[in-house]
This record gives sequence, C-alpha cells and structure tokens, in this order.
Amino acid sequence: MIFIFRTRKKTKIFTIIAVILLIIAAILYKLADRYLIEHVEVKVTSPPSITQSSGSPGSSDSSSESTSGSSTPAASKDAEYDDWNYKDDNETISIKKVETGSGSDLITYYVADVTFNGATNLLTAFAKDSFGTNIIQNTSTIASDHQAVFAINGDYYGFRSDGVVIRNGTVYRDEPARTGLALFNDGTMKSYDEKKTSTDDLLAQGVTNAFSFGPALVTDGEIAGDFSHVEIDKNFGNRSIQESNPRTGIGMISANHYLFVIVDGRSNGYSRGMTLTEFADLFKELGATEAYNLDGGGSSTMYFMGRVVNNPLGKGNERGVSDIIYIPTS
Repeated sequence: MIFIFRTRKKTKIFTIIAVILLIIAAILYKLADRYLIEHVEVKVTSPPSITQSSGSPGSSDSSSESTSGSSTPAASKDAEYDDWNYKDDNETISIKKVETGSGSDLITYYVADVTFNGATNLLTAFAKDSFGTNIIQNTSTIASDHQAVFAINGDYYGFRSDGVVIRNGTVYRDEPARTGLALFNDGTMKSYDEKKTSTDDLLAQGVTNAFSFGPALVTDGEIAGDFSHVEIDKNFGNRSIQESNPRTGIGMISANHYLFVIVDGRSNGYSRGMTLTEFADLFKELGATEAYNLDGGGSSTMYFMGRVVNNPLGKGNERGVSDIIYIPTS
C-alpha cells in the first residue's frame, strides 16, 4: 500500500510539473509569436517611381544585415556631394552634427535640412520588402537595397497591430489608434487624429505616406502640447517616453522643405538624449511649422551616402527596424 501511495504521489507530482512546463512553453511561444517570429502579410514586388505620389513601395531580394552601411549609392550624373552634403537638380541635402551641454548633460544630435526643387522625392520602404510583424532589417541595409542617398528609420509599425499605415500611396493597415502623421504629394505634412479621418479621405487629400507613432511635436508653428506623460503603445513593456532618450523626428519648414533630426542618447559622456519637450523645442527653434516624433531609442538611425551618420546608443550598432523614410537617387 505504501508503495502504491508513493507511486501515485510521484505520478501526481510529475503531472503537475508537466502541466506547468506546458503552460510556460505556451506562454513563451505566445510571446515569441508576438514579438519574434516573422509574419509576412504582404510581399511588395512593384518598384516605386522616384516621386512621392507613386503607387507602391520598392522591391529587392536582398536580406543581408549591415552595421555601418553598404557601398555608396550611385549619385545623379549632375550631383555634387561630400560627406555631409548632396545637391542635384531636384534636391539639396545638408547635414550638421551638433553638440550641446557638457559632462553628463552632453547631447549630440544630427540635423538634415532637405529641400526639393520640384517633385517631392521622399519615399518609404519595408524591411525585406515585406509588410507584417517582426520583420526587421537595419536602416542602412534597407536604404542600400533601395539605392537611397539619405534615410532615417520610420515608425516601427511592425511592433504594433494598430494604427494607420499608408506607404507610397498604398494602405497596408487601417486600425485608427492615435495621432498620426500624413505626408502629402504637394510636399507638405500634417499630424492628424487617426480616429477622426478615414483612409479614403486621406488618399483623396493626396496623402502618400502615413505614420503611426507620435506624438506631434509642433503644429501650425507652435509646440503641440504637454509631454509630461506620453504612451504610444499598449504592448508588453510599454512606458512613458517623455524622459531623455535617443530620438528620431521629421519636421517641415514649408512645402518641399523638410527637417530630419536624429538625437543619440543613453551614452554617458557622449549624449544623454532629449526629452520630448526638448525635442519639440529644438524643431521649433530650427523653424519647423510641423514636426512629429518617430520611433527612437536604439532604432534612431540616420544614413547618408553609404554610411550611418550617427552613433546609435553610443555603441555604433544599429537595431533592426521594420521601415525607413528615404530619398532615392534621382
């Protein structure tokens, strides 16, 4: 009897352990499925035209990763360029590195001033030319695959399942959730409430690209609001993004005149990053009438003429992202 009792007790213990392990395995799989396993919804195959009012994103079969950019893209025949500037018949790009403060308060950031003389040659591209979740590549890899002269990381749409995602004139996601950013084919940009404007209305107004991150930093020439507590996602690990962090932002001074700002951060003695309030103030000081915050942290990357301009997290290592905004070779 004692033997039978002990056997049953051991069997019960093993059963409980097995059930616990199955539960843990199920939880781990669910987390991996949500945050790690690639899920391709749309494979992009049509190349874009070189103007922002084109129909579809670009295509490339390359999926290799790079930490410091690839070969320099073929510049326009009439282009003039160096390590920080580029000019051809349609666009002028000027990049400046700025350092402010000192010691633990040192901030290092990069400002790209971009002017288009004719067509707004501003496009977007997905990692591995695929729309879905957990599909990532380095900004420099995506940029190189699309022969970009200049690029920054986008809104990392693949980390979330909501928001409005329009890229190069195609609607990929229509789940209104927050304040979005719309780029128009007339060379302007504007933040908007995703819940109050339909994608049909956006397309009818000439929207070519829509991003879902935020918050809006500057609207109609004024600081957009109070940034004391801002949460973008409801995902695991979400927190307020107000404190000093690496930043990526896009701004507009006037039609066809854009500002792209990358702030490095989380690196003592190099750059602490910026708060959202500081980031908004910077855009206003630079003359932006509209400005919007994109995905930051380890994602914040600026690419120009075959190299990564900034120093992500002060370590020189890019983090894979789901999308970029870029200027192709004319």
